[in-house]
Amino acid sequence: MVVLPAGVGTGYRPAGWTVPLPPLRSRLPGGLSRGRFYDAEAMAALHLREAHGSVLEYLLHRNPGLLGLSEVQLELLRMLAEGCTDKEIAAQKRVSPSTVRNHRFKLREKERQARLFLALMELLRTSRISSPVDTGFCHPHPTASMVDARYAVTEDERQAILAACFDEAGALRQWPAREKRKLVVLSAIAEQFTPGRQYTEKEVNRLLGRIYEDFPYLRRLLIEYGFLERTASGSAYWRKE
Repeated sequence: MVVLPAGVGTGYRPAGWTVPLPPLRSRLPGGLSRGRFYDAEAMAALHLREAHGSVLEYLLHRNPGLLGLSEVQLELLRMLAEGCTDKEIAAQKRVSPSTVRNHRFKLREKERQARLFLALMELLRTSRISSPVDTGFCHPHPTASMVDARYAVTEDERQAILAACFDEAGALRQWPAREKRKLVVLSAIAEQFTPGRQYTEKEVNRLLGRIYEDFPYLRRLLIEYGFLERTASGSAYWRKE
């Protein structure tokens, strides 16, 4: 471990030392992994990737609707991330290599369009003209099974829907008929579940029963709309994140 005098930065050199010391980060202890030596920063990055997965892996396993992709497009991206060639993908999917190339071309076009769209939106935000699309929409929950116009709800609309549907004790006055209102209500109910905690079916029923008398219906909708997940046996439930 390198110990520097108090108040001395990483550019410190002992008396008579004529060669600059390397940056402090490169002098920190590293580690050995799979027969290769890594410095501290590389070891930390390696640990995060192996223990928690990369950002790429995280995105490749998100709901394709949130990414603006079809199931086929997202599956193709997963296979490309694994290093598969066009020929290998074609063989696994039982399509021709030209079909795979066509999908890759469409993905490149989608990327180009996305970059242009992001540039346009950024210019709208930074221009003196108020952006016509900046209307304060609420964000859909990240595990939504499908994102569409039903999620086009502003924060003011959301608060009005919650005030109309819930009483002061947090119980439902009435079950909304419109899909947009239903999603707002389900989102509020899902917030009653603590992220990272598992619940038994009995606990879920007790919690939902305080909100609405038909709690089995609520439980089913929370799963169908992607707010909750459960084991195949139904022995454990948890809030999806």
